[in-house]
Formats: sequence, C-alpha cells, structure tokens
Amino acid sequence: MVGLLDRWSKKKQKEQLQKKVRQDVPAEKSVVKDAPASAKGGKDKSVKTHSIAYKVLVHPLVTEKSAVAESLNKYCFIVSGSATKIQVKKAVEEIYGVKPLAVNMANVQGRRVRFGRNMGRRSDFKKATVTLPKGKSISIHEGV
Repeated sequence: MVGLLDRWSKKKQKEQLQKKVRQDVPAEKSVVKDAPASAKGGKDKSVKTHSIAYKVLVHPLVTEKSAVAESLNKYCFIVSGSATKIQVKKAVEEIYGVKPLAVNMANVQGRRVRFGRNMGRRSDFKKATVTLPKGKSISIHEGV
C-alpha cells in the first residue's frame, strides 16, 4: 500500500516541478520560435517517410537463388514481420526510385540447426520478392 502512495506523491512532485519550470521559461520561447521545424520537434515528412521505408526493408536477400531471379528483374528483400505488400512497394519506390510492378510475400520458417550436441533454431523471417518493369534495375550488391 505504501508503494502506491509513493507513486502518487512522486507524480505530484513532478507536476509541481514542471509548473515552476514553465513559469521561468518565457524568455527562452522566442529562441525556439526562430528554430527550424525539425529542431522544434515538428514533423518533417521527408525524414519520417525515409525512416519508415528503412524500417520496412530490413536488408536485401543475397543468395544464389535471388541472384538468378535478378536476371528476371525480381529482387528479394528481408522485410519486417508486420510489413504489407503496399508498404514494401512504397519503400522500394522511395529508397531506389523505381516503381515495382508486383510484390510477392512469404513467411520463411527458421530451420533447425545443431551446435555440437545442442539443438537450436534459426529465426523466422518475412521475405518480399519485388518485380520491376523491363529495363529498370536496382543495385543491391553495393553494401554487401
């Protein structure tokens, strides 16, 4: 019971501190008004969309099978588990500047592996195969 009362009293102390700080701040407000939107903590849409795009596309999947698929204008990416086809399509368009024709998704189950006598399991992941129009290509091997 005492722990609950401590929480409320700490909350009241915080609120009182914030009220005192707000009363002392008016001179600093004029400085904040002249700052750009990103410095004020405002929403800068270009930064927000790119950060979401990079969260959707985790990294390109570079395997022998995906290298063969690149000759057919199909590129494979590992994407976040909650990503949808529409989000992947927008992310590829923002990052690489190419509008995909189609996006196929697959949930890949992690394989069972063995480390000496111990059995383990690789993590599950979500894979997206992006089909680009003819004549368009992206370079995903630069950072690999």
